[in-house]
Amino acid sequence: MKEYADFLGTQSPYDALTADDLGRLVEHLQVEYFAAGSLIVRADEPALDHMWVVRTGAVEVVDRGRVVDQLGPGDTFGHISVLTGLPPALSVRALEDSLCLLLPDPRHLVHDPDRLRFSHFGTMISRQRLTGSGALDETPGSARTLMRSLVWSEANETVAEVARRITNAGHSGALVRGGGDASGDWGIVTDADFRRSVATGEVAPHDPIHTMATFPALSVSEEFSQAAAFSRMIDRGVHHLVVLDRHGAPEGILRAVDFASTDIRNPLLVRSQIESATSIDELRCAAKLVRPTLVELGDSSMTAAQVASLLAAIIDGLLRKLVTFHGLDDATSQLSLIVLGSMARREPLPNSDVDTALVWPDHVSDQQQKDLLERVEALLVDMESCGFRRCSNGANAVNPLFARSASSWAAAVTRWLENPAVPQALLLSSIVIDSRPLTEVALGRTVTDTLQRRERQVEFLAAFLREATAVKPPSGFVRDFVVDHRGHHRGQLDLKRGGLLPIAALGRWVAVVTGDTRGGTVDRLRRGHAAGLLTRDEADTLTAAFEQSYELLMKRDLAAIAGGTNPSTYVDPRELDTLTRRHLRETFRATASIQDDIANCWTTRLKL
Repeated sequence: MKEYADFLGTQSPYDALTADDLGRLVEHLQVEYFAAGSLIVRADEPALDHMWVVRTGAVEVVDRGRVVDQLGPGDTFGHISVLTGLPPALSVRALEDSLCLLLPDPRHLVHDPDRLRFSHFGTMISRQRLTGSGALDETPGSARTLMRSLVWSEANETVAEVARRITNAGHSGALVRGGGDASGDWGIVTDADFRRSVATGEVAPHDPIHTMATFPALSVSEEFSQAAAFSRMIDRGVHHLVVLDRHGAPEGILRAVDFASTDIRNPLLVRSQIESATSIDELRCAAKLVRPTLVELGDSSMTAAQVASLLAAIIDGLLRKLVTFHGLDDATSQLSLIVLGSMARREPLPNSDVDTALVWPDHVSDQQQKDLLERVEALLVDMESCGFRRCSNGANAVNPLFARSASSWAAAVTRWLENPAVPQALLLSSIVIDSRPLTEVALGRTVTDTLQRRERQVEFLAAFLREATAVKPPSGFVRDFVVDHRGHHRGQLDLKRGGLLPIAALGRWVAVVTGDTRGGTVDRLRRGHAAGLLTRDEADTLTAAFEQSYELLMKRDLAAIAGGTNPSTYVDPRELDTLTRRHLRETFRATASIQDDIANCWTTRLKL
């Protein structure tokens, strides 16, 4: 069951549940298998009393015979009927062989059902599995416009015959018939299969092609956007997709190399290299691709938030790989590796440190703890050899402050909440709020579950707000100097400290008050408005200010990397054009004004 808890714990909306509620949900789930083409939900049937979460494979949502959406691992369906008590309006069928987790109505199982905020599925929604932020949603055009014609082969044709036909057609793959063109009984063979099987002698040139083909081939509807199609490639780690016509028959083939821009190709390359690494040396080679990829993404139309989310996802993958390399994912280890800070919020900059923490079960002995910490230290050393620094301020998974048993974490958080005057209570609370478990998710939730369960005292909220508003943005510029809030003149602007941190701190305060630590700064600001902690204008102003500073910092960091210099959060005012200076001045002053307004009337907003 741990596998399912880890899986659901990283998927929305189940990632908002406490570890206890997540455990209750997992206890009641069942696993169902659906063969490709199976009808799972029929429109207009009686209301459902259960829902499904896709574990592996893919399903498609059908509206009167027309495919309107495709759902993959982590997506929930059937929930709208369960939640409303109405018959399902749309049908759902398996696009490929799929495993789904069947869940009864979770509202009757969990203690806090308000944390389950399900979303509707709409028409051709492209969920970006790699970044979780829609980083590819802006890519225009239909996948159909990029597809190439098909090369077909029969299952009993020889490998040599098919290779010759592929070469003559200038293609990199062929479909292999197994039963019928439109029945789904067809597979695919690509140039990678030839390199992997024929070049190594595993398959001989005179062997039948079906011995090295993959059945069934991964496919998408012709209505998919290029962004959605490529997102599917990234999610499944493949370089070819079959495009199906409206009747479900193969119509063309889509290759990763056919996407016009490097901002689309390179994320797949990095992910593939990390996942296929079998040694630390191979992982280091894969990590070398990260910075060039970020530079190319920055040259495209991607926003800073999208680039950052992609970077966080790549680092997540690298850390999980290191967990495996160091034997920290076996049954005896049972530890949760957690990322902290901007990495947890998926808001890192290219030069950000990687802050980490550790949770282990209470039954782990002192000797086992010592062994775990030694292996985690080796993991951090390897992470640094891949080009990602550990926290220079000590927020690392081998520091006793950040490496504890589950009960020790719960006791520490409780102590901080009850007595904010405890040394480092506010600082450590802030760090806990920005935490996201990568492994053993249910165990890792110990860090934030106590915060969610325990009542936040007025004294703690007041102290936390004072800490959150202590970092003030500059008041503006005088000629070539930065003027801080005390009137002092400085030669350079620390845009991270002056532009990002004050707003991120307010976002953390919202997370403390609401008990909802999910997401990044912008997500928290929106929840702050929904909870009445921020006015609409305040939330919008802070969001715009955060995004402006973030865009400027990301742009400068990527330019520094491209130029072969080290990124810096410091900006010389002389390098800023007049319009940028004016905008920054206005956003700094607006942020400071909102800080003051909240500090003066926060109890009214909380209705205390």
